[in-house]
Amino acid sequence: MNLEFILAYSGLACMLTLSGVGSAIGVSIGGKATLGALKKKPEAFGNFMLLSALPGSQGLYGFTAFFIANSNLSILSTLSMPQAAALMASGIALGVVCLFSAVQQGQVVAHGIEGMASGHDVFGNTMVLAVFPELYAIVAFVAAFLVSSSLG
Repeated sequence: MNLEFILAYSGLACMLTLSGVGSAIGVSIGGKATLGALKKKPEAFGNFMLLSALPGSQGLYGFTAFFIANSNLSILSTLSMPQAAALMASGIALGVVCLFSAVQQGQVVAHGIEGMASGHDVFGNTMVLAVFPELYAIVAFVAAFLVSSSLG
């Protein structure tokens, strides 16, 4: 395997790993808030769980982008250095954006869960506000998709 493929697959590894780590952290943040909130309002577990699961989507963006890029990469017999650098850069960019997006989204939903446990009706508001960090993960996913699609 030549250097170009090593760089490209390193970018794909960052894409998958960083987004997954971000989702794991974000979901855990929401989960910890849920456990605390259940002491005050156990009947709201369904809403708490739904909010806690939201940061998991960034890991899915990373996996989907990895799957698409890997599929496009596996059909190439040669890869130029600019193509490899583009895949490396898009992989790192998507991974880092998804990492931060998931962590911040986890914090948003945790605060919403805490508010709901205190008796405030903020489920819908929390869902709306939790979408904002996710938009950046979507933009990074689209950029990685476009880079991957331009390989061939």
